[in-house]
Amino acid sequence: MMRLTCSWIMATVSLFLWTQLHAAPPEELLFGGDYEVQSIVDLNYCEQNKENDDNKADAYKHKLDLFIPKGKKDFPVLMFIHGGAWMSGDRKLYGLVGHLFARNGIGTVVISYRLSPKIQHPAHIQDVARAFAWTHTNIGTYGGRPDQIFVTGQSAGGHLAALLATNETYLRAEGLSLKDIKGAIPISGIYTFREGWAERIIGKGSEAAESASPIKHISGREPPFRILYAENDFPGCDTMSQDLCRLLQEKKVDAEQKQIEDRNHISIMFRLMFSDSDPTFQEMLVFIAGQTGMPLAPRETSEESRN
Repeated sequence: MMRLTCSWIMATVSLFLWTQLHAAPPEELLFGGDYEVQSIVDLNYCEQNKENDDNKADAYKHKLDLFIPKGKKDFPVLMFIHGGAWMSGDRKLYGLVGHLFARNGIGTVVISYRLSPKIQHPAHIQDVARAFAWTHTNIGTYGGRPDQIFVTGQSAGGHLAALLATNETYLRAEGLSLKDIKGAIPISGIYTFREGWAERIIGKGSEAAESASPIKHISGREPPFRILYAENDFPGCDTMSQDLCRLLQEKKVDAEQKQIEDRNHISIMFRLMFSDSDPTFQEMLVFIAGQTGMPLAPRETSEESRN
């Protein structure tokens, strides 16, 4: 009887393992290639401004790192803005993001920007606009297309990506417009500030809160948006993402929002950095390809596994 029971258990386990190994994936994974990546780091994007001490070049934070798909020309470009509650974080923590997208044929610009409490809004977004302007002017030298620059970021970076793509003020200061952004992919961001909240970051009063809120600047002239957030995100990230998408759609902007299952505010970024099979990466890749016509295809010998 014992032998029969053990045999039945072994047969059941074997059948389970076989079905897991041979089961079809929930959806086909697509990739932009398998390029060797060239990195060019610590490039200055802000010149010294002697007339305004608040906007003078920061020796470390006014820099960016480039990740280029070696051998590819006329590639789309993704500018990544790190998170950290506007008070911490740095581009050097996110080199894996640059490598992963460049491997898939997308040139990636990973930026640093000045942080609070040393500075307040709008200095963060002014730095982001300067980094975008540098990219627009210079990316062609490295083989990228200045007319195909996307902006993305997570958490505080998601907020800044959305603000750059809704409030044209900061791009106009750099001689550009919203038309120069090919698409925006904010991830788990804050899109509405209330008076009295985060005053060390955005300043005091209703005017400061409104100025820092992407939702308050929607005009209908925005680029396409793909708004992502985690199933177990910080409270409010889901509703703010949905509100941002709805208000953009009401203005006839091409906008969609997507909840990433089995992720929280941290893991939606962490898991993205380590695998181009990750669902967040796949959403971003498909969006960029759809806006640019970049071809995607399954990778026959992908080492990554969807997790």
